[in-house]
Amino acid sequence: MIAVPVALQGLISSSLTLLDNMMVSSLSETALSAVNLGGQLFGIQWMMVFGFCTGCSTFLTQFWGAQDLKSIRKVTGFCMVNTIALSLIFFCLGTFIPKQVLSLFTSDPLTVELGAQYLKTAAVNFLLIAVIQPLSTALRSTQQTRIPMYISIGAFFTDVVFNYLLIFGNFGFPRMEVRGAALATVLARVLEFTLMIILAIFRKNPIKGSPREFLAFDKAFALRVYKNSTFTTLNETLWSGANSAMSAAYGHIGTVPYAAYSAAMTVMNLFLMCMFSIGDASLILVGAKIGEGRKDEAFGMAKKLLKLGAVFGVAAGVMIAIFSRFIIRIFSLSPEGYTIAQQLFYINAVFCPVYLCNGILISGILRAGGDTRFAALTEIIVMWSTSVPLAFIGALLLKLPIAAVVLITQVEGIIKTFILLRRFKSGKWLNYMIEGM
Repeated sequence: MIAVPVALQGLISSSLTLLDNMMVSSLSETALSAVNLGGQLFGIQWMMVFGFCTGCSTFLTQFWGAQDLKSIRKVTGFCMVNTIALSLIFFCLGTFIPKQVLSLFTSDPLTVELGAQYLKTAAVNFLLIAVIQPLSTALRSTQQTRIPMYISIGAFFTDVVFNYLLIFGNFGFPRMEVRGAALATVLARVLEFTLMIILAIFRKNPIKGSPREFLAFDKAFALRVYKNSTFTTLNETLWSGANSAMSAAYGHIGTVPYAAYSAAMTVMNLFLMCMFSIGDASLILVGAKIGEGRKDEAFGMAKKLLKLGAVFGVAAGVMIAIFSRFIIRIFSLSPEGYTIAQQLFYINAVFCPVYLCNGILISGILRAGGDTRFAALTEIIVMWSTSVPLAFIGALLLKLPIAAVVLITQVEGIIKTFILLRRFKSGKWLNYMIEGM
């Protein structure tokens, strides 16, 4: 009941990017690379916003367990103030210097030009996401996971319609190509923003409150939340930064390999969103148990969810290996591009259980107990000391094929799994975070 709506919401939200990439791929591989490139800054911003929101989720879920609705509103308001302030920076970057930003990721001038068109047109999404994500987090943390799911469904169909109309100029609409994909996503986000405000703020809802209630936090309250959320924000920011750095390394291998990588990872992200819903469910359910003061039950529930995640990871890997050859055909790639994309799918399929185990532990269980410092340091240190340098060594020094480079970077996930499982078994992650707030 908790995980499935979260999975569907994640799947649908990720599908907005898939739709852009799928439809734009019929224009050219350069256009596909450009849209993926233009989405890099959104990926970094979203992970920072997501990181701060999940840091706030520790308090939201525990307050929900304690049924302290006033404090839930305070945390939600505090979260939104911070995500808006952060997103203003990204909005300015995407609006005023898009080419300079995207030049950090590739040296292909045409890809940068098209990517800048996409980024500048879609820049308002930075501000919309800054409101959507905190409200969505509050709804999920209070176990109202269906509302964000329904809203995402509406956004999905809006994006489908306007992608079809604006990318190709159908039914008398202007043919905008890459900029059309960006504008369609903006319109979908506007709908998502509007529905989220109506359903979460104006209708009868546990998180509904006056502006004064949302802004009732004081310095002591803010410092408590910052202490936890700083590590989750740092975690997601540097995780996203590491992935962007590796993407930059892959971008220097060649346009066709990078287009294949863009297509494969767009589809893989859909699977990962579904899989990581178990991590979100872990945060919601385990955090609520801790808030109720039932630490033994919280540990037992976390253990069951971790076992479930391992089984689900294996099943997802098998599905990816079987169906990826059919899924990849939705993209218009060259024969070489299809071959490379298939190789990347097989690599990711093998490591699905590792991805899911780490996702549940870092984004779910450890964060539910407020152990964000250990989780962040583990992910940051291991990732930046292994996968990032290995990506650049493989791509730029050894001149390896992109599939080989992606394969050698997987050592990072294995190392993290051993460290995180040891921390989980120790029980040191179980903390009652809302005492005295």
